[in-house]
Amino acid sequence: MNKNLIELIKEKTNLSNNVISNIIKLLDEGCTIPFIARYRKDFTDGATDEQLRIFEEVYEYSKKLLVRKEEIINLLKEKNFLDEKVLKNLESATTLQACEDIYAPFKEKKSSRTTAAIENGLEPLANIIQSMKYSLEEINQKAKQFLNENVSNIDEAINGAKDIIAQRYADDFKSKEVIRNLIANWGTLEVKGTKELDKNGLYASFVDSNEKIKYIKSHRVLGILRGVNEKQLSIKVEIDENHILENIKKYKIPANAASSKELVFDAYKDGLKRLLLPSLKRETITTLKEKASSEAIELFGKNLKELLLTAPLVNQVILGMDPGYKTGCKLAVINENGLYLDSAVIYPTKPKEDITNSSKTILDLIKKYKITTIAIGNGTASRETANFINELIKQNDLKINYAIVSEIGASVYSASKIANEEYPNLDVTIRGAISIASRLRDPMAALVKIDPKSLGIGQYQHDVNQKELALKLENITIDLVNKVGVDLNSASYKLLSFISGITEKLAKNIVEHRNKIKKFNTKSELLKVKGIGEKAYEQCVGFLRIKDGKSILDNTAIHPEDYELTAKIQKNYKVEEIKDFEKTALELNTSLLKLKDIVTELLKPGYDVRTEFNQIKFANDILDINDLKEGYILSGIVRNITDFGAFVDIGLKNDALLHISQISEKRISHPSDVLSINQNLENLKVINVDLEKQRVGLSLK
Repeated sequence: MNKNLIELIKEKTNLSNNVISNIIKLLDEGCTIPFIARYRKDFTDGATDEQLRIFEEVYEYSKKLLVRKEEIINLLKEKNFLDEKVLKNLESATTLQACEDIYAPFKEKKSSRTTAAIENGLEPLANIIQSMKYSLEEINQKAKQFLNENVSNIDEAINGAKDIIAQRYADDFKSKEVIRNLIANWGTLEVKGTKELDKNGLYASFVDSNEKIKYIKSHRVLGILRGVNEKQLSIKVEIDENHILENIKKYKIPANAASSKELVFDAYKDGLKRLLLPSLKRETITTLKEKASSEAIELFGKNLKELLLTAPLVNQVILGMDPGYKTGCKLAVINENGLYLDSAVIYPTKPKEDITNSSKTILDLIKKYKITTIAIGNGTASRETANFINELIKQNDLKINYAIVSEIGASVYSASKIANEEYPNLDVTIRGAISIASRLRDPMAALVKIDPKSLGIGQYQHDVNQKELALKLENITIDLVNKVGVDLNSASYKLLSFISGITEKLAKNIVEHRNKIKKFNTKSELLKVKGIGEKAYEQCVGFLRIKDGKSILDNTAIHPEDYELTAKIQKNYKVEEIKDFEKTALELNTSLLKLKDIVTELLKPGYDVRTEFNQIKFANDILDINDLKEGYILSGIVRNITDFGAFVDIGLKNDALLHISQISEKRISHPSDVLSINQNLENLKVINVDLEKQRVGLSLK
């Protein structure tokens, strides 16, 4: 294994050489991150999936870095430019940026002035001037030797030499790094409006701002850059150039230099203003965008993780309601396992307001299927539908809870290829009601069928790097689905496709096989599924569950490779009485980490980690924005978190804004420090109501 690669990874991860080698070996053998995190802890010192994802990024980047170093070394060898100093600089470079900076002086010059001066034979004159050993008069004398058919006088010769020195300064990787850091720490971003600016539009608030680059928030960067793309804003990076010039005089011009230092300083100044600053200012905007994009992607990932970890509602028969006015309210019933049972359409709201028939339909469904919970979508006509259900429960003394469920993305699902495959004979609107019921029953199982970008939990999601966003969201979904585990007998092919080692094609084969045999009784039956070989089985089996299988172990995360060890534990110990794990691990000739995992699973078969997270909140108060006044106290559910605050569902059509400044009495750096997606909030104070824009502002102070 490449020693340089291990050293590079070690610098960036603080892991030992042994652990780094082990992880790389496991990845190269085709093991997935969830599998390594769960079943190869002994090889990784118990690294979590999050740590392994960071490792994977560092590993991929380090490989690219080594390849690029090799390419540059070969290119410099070909051109005969490789000396020990350059080689040493390249070897110590830890970023791709540093490699490109070191290589820059040896590239074909884009500046035609530099190229012309070199072609006109002025490099030796540039060396003479840059040595700063001569007076101006002596330089004028020496310049005469360089006159030729293209260089007709002394001034042309000296100016050409200065162009070469300017390029050298702009190419010097150490100078570049110094000024890059100065811009990052002291530079400002100046924003102006263009002629096209809509003075009452979205971007008006950014105009005439001048913010320090170091402190500008990522959501502002993305907002400003969107304004630039839409030709409503223009931006400029500013830095104190006089300060840089003073530094050049101080550090790059020796105190005892001859008078030719004036020519050198002029050349450096030209290199700074004409070549280096423009390129570094462009680079700064790119870096700002990448950093803002990366932070927005991180936040989106965090929000998705919290959303997918919402606790499921187990052992309930659920009625999903997708409210509407003219087209009516669509109903769908699903059983405890999420299987679709029945559907109907009712018209309890305007214009029809058919309360009698609507009530009868719902009461009949409740009686027929023993419905225990109702899920109401929070879109159009949600408030009126909830009012109707509230009255129905009271009048009939029903022992039923109802919850308002975010229906964002339900329409995307209902018209999708997956929905069409799952419910080919059902109307799109009924599929929407099934999705609403399903996301109350098992949020993760329902939400993985929808593109995360349609779930309303990001900020500026269309302005960030789409490839990176997709990868981040996919990895988060994969890690969480595997952490939670999946019921082999009820999971959709989409949910199964996120399991370690299972492709979408294999997932479809599993569902097809399940339909044929009716249900899996043991995990080993997976080996009869078309396409599942030993490797796929090894990677996936631990993350699958069979609730009422032949063995209790089929409903745990214990891997079949450890069944023999588990049997030994069950035979020789009372599992609940094992207290000295180190001693027991020694007796069983196994590792401490493995023993602890097995005991945890035996004590809680079928345990779902999501039950520790946000439980569903059942509704009781129904609001109309016209009834709201400043000072009212409400409860609500966090639906989205951004850099500037959180959007809270308080039972209205639009979510209310809880600005970062209103979240806590203490200063917080980010809303996610104290809030999470689907968190239930009490004591929310209404601080403003804008009826015209249908907006509500909240405070927790």
